[in-house]
Amino acid sequence: MTYCVAMKLAEGLVCVADSRTNAGVDNISTFRKLFTFGNGRDHALVLLSAGNLATTQSIVELLKRRIEEAEENLMTLPSMYDEAAYIGRLMREIIDRDTHPQQSQGVDLGCSLLLGGQIRGEEPRLFLIYPQGNFIEASAETPFFQIGEFKYGKPILDRIIKPDTPLETALTCGLISMDSTIKSNLTVDLPLDVLIYDKDSYSLERTRQISAEDEQFLALRKAWGEGIRELFNRLPNTEL
Repeated sequence: MTYCVAMKLAEGLVCVADSRTNAGVDNISTFRKLFTFGNGRDHALVLLSAGNLATTQSIVELLKRRIEEAEENLMTLPSMYDEAAYIGRLMREIIDRDTHPQQSQGVDLGCSLLLGGQIRGEEPRLFLIYPQGNFIEASAETPFFQIGEFKYGKPILDRIIKPDTPLETALTCGLISMDSTIKSNLTVDLPLDVLIYDKDSYSLERTRQISAEDEQFLALRKAWGEGIRELFNRLPNTEL
């Protein structure tokens, strides 16, 4: 399984994804779940994936290939809405192609995707693309989306993330959300891929991978855990 979160904020976008793939207790691997596509001029896109690994890898490979070979591709579409529709159609093509009794054998080939980014002439936008290929867009009322094992990391996001949250604050919140999920679910784990996209920059260079030895992440994990315990100990007792 996996956990990915993406946030649409006034200053841009923040994305965090783990890299754990679990096909059973004795079959655990690491695969990247965060991918970027851009030309540095007028298209900057980030894609996060959860679900069937074969399906998501096919989607990413075909998206890359079509940028090089097809007239219609991620770098030629005029809006983020068109990008989401394009990727949704491609997802359905791949799932339909691979859904045969002889091949699938009851395996769920579906996946969910988060697509964020900016095309010149628009504000940054964020979409959640469902396995059926349809999608919804983030809004001021719902400024973040999650896919995968999201329930453990949602409470902190609900309390902190607003449209005007600064990007660095949102990244800290996303990392705490991820750490809470890692603590409660063995199918989510480090290393993590993180990305900050600054509005109107069309640059996807603010990325890094966080490993289990990352000192900043370990310090954040420690401070959050100790802070929660300290706050809990100061709460008034409940009397019956």
